[in-house]
Amino acid sequence: MPQVDSHTYTLTTSTELAFAEAVARVREELAAEGFGVLCEIDVRATLKAKLGIEREPYLILGACNPPLAHRALEAEPELGVLLPCNVVVYQQQGQTHIAAVDAEQMLSIVGNDELADTAVEVRRRLSAVVDRAAQGGADIPRAMNAERADAAQT
Repeated sequence: MPQVDSHTYTLTTSTELAFAEAVARVREELAAEGFGVLCEIDVRATLKAKLGIEREPYLILGACNPPLAHRALEAEPELGVLLPCNVVVYQQQGQTHIAAVDAEQMLSIVGNDELADTAVEVRRRLSAVVDRAAQGGADIPRAMNAERADAAQT
């Protein structure tokens, strides 16, 4: 289960999966929860190219669930400055980590009560992504994931 601390802004956990496998699992679980990946930033490659710095793998996936994003933008048009929802997969001292933004914490800075239900829903879905991806998806049959993805697209 992702560790959630009320003093932090992420839903985070470690996994026994290798980095590449964790990235693949995160992509699968994002799709299962109705999120698409809008952008991808390979921090390792960027820092190497721009600064000559070597570091362990670090990937940022900018994820968006269109119905939830639409609902949030209807309530708060300038909310786009906080989108998309970032999910990161990185290695630190050889250990693979998965983290997602805690939407409830992030959206609490806006001060718009109309966003509360959306924030709870995004947090629930991203928490599930982090948890299931870290476990390798063993707890949820692939057919169920496919059904969730189909339902989210309609």
